Amino acid sequence: MIEIREEKPEDRDAIHRLNLAAFNKGPEAALVDRLRINCEEYIAFVAVENGTVVGHILFTPVTIDASDSVGMGLAPMAVLPSHQKKGIGSRLVHHGLAYLHKSSCPFVIVLGHAEYYPRFGFEVASNYKLRSQWEGVPDQVFMAIVFNKAALPKQGGVVRYREEFNDAL
Repeated sequence: MIEIREEKPEDRDAIHRLNLAAFNKGPEAALVDRLRINCEEYIAFVAVENGTVVGHILFTPVTIDASDSVGMGLAPMAVLPSHQKKGIGSRLVHHGLAYLHKSSCPFVIVLGHAEYYPRFGFEVASNYKLRSQWEGVPDQVFMAIVFNKAALPKQGGVVRYREEFNDAL
């Protein structure tokens, strides 16, 4: 049975190993570690099976240029390779989005698979005149779910992730 709960300090080593495994030793594990140290506003959940962390999702603040709008960016989300294709990632996304919606977060941004994230309500961010800070990001993979449209600037703008993401891309 899978339990979804908030990340705890004692989960950190397991989360690091999980991200190394899920992303083939890519920069995501180090990114999560740096964000945890540098970003007090991060929100993270884990999926636990029989006491083992098998999934993790992280949300950190994002801003929109020339506005006071602050939402959250979903990244990264990881599931152990041995536990993928079992709905654990979907449960983490649903849990995280429900939490953020209840907490009055106005919007969530994701840079991810165009076939995966729309099932949760994400749509191309350009529908709201929002653009990625990184050049060359295809429109269909830069998505937003908006809980409060009034919180978005009518003119749109460039969405900025935390600096730590620049090193991971």
